[in-house]
Amino acid sequence: MKTTFDLIVLGAGSGGLAAAKRAASYGARVAIVEGDRVGGTCVIRGCVPKKLLVYGSLYKEQLETATNFGVNVRNSSMDVAVLLSNVRDEVDRLNLVHIDLLSKANVELVRGWGRFINSNCVRVYKEEPDSTYRDLYASKILIAVGGNPQRPSILGAELGWVSDDMFLQKDFPPHIVVVGGGYIACEFSSILNGLGVNVTQLVRSTYLLRGFDREISGALLEEMQNKGIKIYFEQDLLSIQGSLGDLEINTKNGEKYFCGGLLFATGRLPLTSGLNLDTVGINLSNKKIPVNNFQETATSNIFAVGDVTNRVNLTPVAIEEGRVFADRVFGGIDRRINYNLIASAVFSNPELASVGLTEEQAIELYGSKNLKIYRTRFRPMSKALSKSGSKCLLKLIINNNNNKVLGCHMLGENAAEIIQMAAIPVGMGATKFDFDKTMALHPTVAEEFVTMI
Repeated sequence: MKTTFDLIVLGAGSGGLAAAKRAASYGARVAIVEGDRVGGTCVIRGCVPKKLLVYGSLYKEQLETATNFGVNVRNSSMDVAVLLSNVRDEVDRLNLVHIDLLSKANVELVRGWGRFINSNCVRVYKEEPDSTYRDLYASKILIAVGGNPQRPSILGAELGWVSDDMFLQKDFPPHIVVVGGGYIACEFSSILNGLGVNVTQLVRSTYLLRGFDREISGALLEEMQNKGIKIYFEQDLLSIQGSLGDLEINTKNGEKYFCGGLLFATGRLPLTSGLNLDTVGINLSNKKIPVNNFQETATSNIFAVGDVTNRVNLTPVAIEEGRVFADRVFGGIDRRINYNLIASAVFSNPELASVGLTEEQAIELYGSKNLKIYRTRFRPMSKALSKSGSKCLLKLIINNNNNKVLGCHMLGENAAEIIQMAAIPVGMGATKFDFDKTMALHPTVAEEFVTMI
C-alpha cells in the first residue's frame, strides 16, 4: 500500500474531487482523504438533494392549477416521506458514482480523517477519536474539507435542526420555523411551503438575502408572503424550549412562536478543527484559511480551495479552484479565476438569479446619475390561464457613460437557467445596444431582456 504521493487532498467534496482527478490526469500520484461519504456538501447534503426537494415542492402548485389546462387531477396530495426517501436513494447512488470516478481516474481513496503531522505528512485516522492511523506523505497537500452548518449559541439550540438534518427526516411536522434570511433559509421556506408545511421565517435583519439586489429580494419577499409564508424581521432568538414536535421559540424582543420543528439556516463554518493547522504555520482569519490568487496558504506547499478559504463559497467556484490549482501545479498551465463576475441563484419559489453588480453596488461605484435602470414585471404565460402564481421581475443595470451592462437580475421561473447564459455576454462586456440588437425568441420570459425600453 502506497504511503508517498505527489498530492494529498483532504476532503472529497466538489473542490477536492475536481483537483484530485485533474492532477491525476497529468500523471500525478494522488490520494484523497475522506471520513464521510464521497461527494461533499453539494452532492450529499446540499445543492443536489435540495434541488430535488425543490422540484418535488413545485408539483402541488402545478397540480392545483392543472384544471385550467384541461387536466383532471382528482387528488393533489403529496406523500412527503416517499419524496425524502427517493432523494436519499439518489444521493446514495451519486456517492457510489463518485467513488467509481475516483477509481477510474487512478486516485486512491483513503478512508478516515486527516490531520497534519508536518507540512509533508498527514496522519489519517480511521475513526475519530481512534488510535488506528496511517501516515501519508506528499510534496503538495490540498485542504478541501469544506464547512458545516452552525447553530447559534442560545439555550436549547440542540432542539433545532440544521440544513444537513432536513434530508434525514422521514416526514415534516405541520408547522416549522425557519431561522435566517439568506439563500438557504429562503430556499427551505419555499420547499416546505410547497410541501404543505405551515412556515414561519424569522429574520434577524430588516430584509432578505444580503448581497443580492434589494429590489429583486423585495419582490421575492412579496411573492413568498403571497404563498402564505409568514416572515418576521428583526427577530433575534433568545431560547428554545420543549421537545421535537412541540417547541416554544422565544425572541429577545419578547415574541413567542410555537412549532413542531425549527431549522437554523444561520450560516456555515469551515471544518478546520482537528487539522492541526498551527503545526504547519497556518493561522485562520475570521475562522477561514487565507489564500492568495494561486490558492497558496502561508505554507508554500500547502494549498486550500472551496468553503474552507476566505474566497467565494460556492460549489462551481470550488470546482474551478481545484482544477486551476491542478492545472498550474501539475499541468504547467498558468490560469487564474476571475472572482469579480460570478453568477448566483436562490432556488426559492419563485427562483432568483443574478450576475454582475446590484443596483446598490453600482450606485456606490458610479453614482446614481451615471446609471440607467431597466426593469419589467409581469405574470409569465405559464400562469396566464390560471390567473394566479408568481410574477417575474427582470432588471438590467446600465452604465450611462459607455452603455455597458453592469448587472443582470431576475426573479421568476427558470431564472437560474436564463442568468447562466446572460453571464456570458455580461462577462464579455456587452452593452445595452448588444442586448437590443439581439433578436427576441418569442414567446419566452428571457426575451424581455432584449426588448426592454
